[in-house]
Amino acid sequence: SGERIFVFNCVELTFDDSSVAFRFASYYGDHMVLQKKPAGAVVWGYGEAGVNVTVSLSKDGKVIMKKMAQVKEHSETWKVVLAPMDHGGPYSVMAEQHSREEPKNLTLRDIYFGDVWLCSGQSNMEMTVSQIINASVELSKAPLYPYVRVFAASLIQSEVELQDLAKIDLEWSIPTAENLGHGSFSYFSAVCWLFGRHLYETLRYPVGLVESSWGGTCIEAWSSGRALQECGLTGDARRFLLPTLLSGPKMPSVLWDAMIHPLLNMSLTGVIWYQGESNAFTNTDLYNCTFPALIADWRRAFHAGSDGQTQPLFPFGFVQVARRRDDRFPRLRWHQTADYGYAPNKRMPNTFMAVALDLCDEHSPYGSIHPRDKQNVAYRLHLGARAVAYGEKGLVFQGPYPTKVVVDGARALVNVTYGQELLLLLMHDRVFEVCCSRRAQEPCQWVPAPMVSASSHTVTLSSPGCRAAVSRLRYAWADWPCEYRMCPLYNKHLLPAPPFVIDSLH
Repeated sequence: SGERIFVFNCVELTFDDSSVAFRFASYYGDHMVLQKKPAGAVVWGYGEAGVNVTVSLSKDGKVIMKKMAQVKEHSETWKVVLAPMDHGGPYSVMAEQHSREEPKNLTLRDIYFGDVWLCSGQSNMEMTVSQIINASVELSKAPLYPYVRVFAASLIQSEVELQDLAKIDLEWSIPTAENLGHGSFSYFSAVCWLFGRHLYETLRYPVGLVESSWGGTCIEAWSSGRALQECGLTGDARRFLLPTLLSGPKMPSVLWDAMIHPLLNMSLTGVIWYQGESNAFTNTDLYNCTFPALIADWRRAFHAGSDGQTQPLFPFGFVQVARRRDDRFPRLRWHQTADYGYAPNKRMPNTFMAVALDLCDEHSPYGSIHPRDKQNVAYRLHLGARAVAYGEKGLVFQGPYPTKVVVDGARALVNVTYGQELLLLLMHDRVFEVCCSRRAQEPCQWVPAPMVSASSHTVTLSSPGCRAAVSRLRYAWADWPCEYRMCPLYNKHLLPAPPFVIDSLH
């Protein structure tokens, strides 16, 4: 009869299952992009418990694939994994429920196969195209990219893991000026959009962009309980967060629960992440654990949730935060790399980083913490994706990094050798610093080490203020070390040298 009977305190209670709506999960819709091969795209939804559902893929009115699943009793969900498909379209996806009463069917139209990327983080990921420099020009280009499709989740938090998104801001859409620049910190993400646009120009096949971000949020809110436990963050949540400093949700895991966990069934190519500013004010020195832990946990969870279709080590790109006049930011930037200074590295494999150190914006109407140059951020991110996610050989995607440091104590000089050819924009008296100590156990003191000369691969520093042994060296270790696109060192591709600290010089 389609009814279930429960007995509670000897009272018979009857519930009618016919109220269960047959539907796709919230983030399936017309115009969407499904993940292309080698992955199989996951399609799922809700239905009448115990009933079979057939999912058909059609093109030009011809059915080319059918898959069947049974609606699970407990969750009242069904899920199929489509056979891997080449990029392209348009296709129709029809789901038919073989009900005990009248069969029901649903159809999604204008579906393409391509690469799906998830974009997450806080307000710098939330900033819409209407908020960035040259916004009108960027918005006017939207119709030129009909195969870069966009979707945005609403701002929802939960103290339990949700099965599906509770609300959606932007259903799957073909890009327009209106849905890319809907409002301030609303939809659609400028970094996400520009990143996808760059990818499309390289790949020449459809790209699906899923935005799930919330301003003023710390990494703990985006982390599962498992990931937090790996970093010793257990017990009373209030013990390790500083709520008054955060404008977004303040409790751990509430955004993982509501805005990431519902997406786990999705087959995707990778993730880009722009977050960290809030953690300059809370648990800063744990970020070298919490960030790698989040990456590893998301990878495990998406791989499992997609029935193994999302790669277990999928590419994960991130932005090393730009500058604000606050002395906490140098440590946070360093910890974003798990204290390596670059990515990928041993603790963060298959990652890529866009350095934004030189993209400051002191006069941004949204505050200096929200720089408006998102074009360079997205361009640098897409270079990393091309090299790491797509394996483009010989592509330079990161700035120059030191390979050797030699201290010439007799002449009070330090020679820093880089692995790439340097482009020197200016000599700087304070961007390099050395730390000097008279004895091994004595704390050293940081003093400026002015740049005195440079060659194609080496910068020579003077350390006249260091009358004792030089034990440490750092570069751009300041909240605001240089002005807009005017840091001292770049490579010939105009990628800035990232900040670093070397703790032991011999």
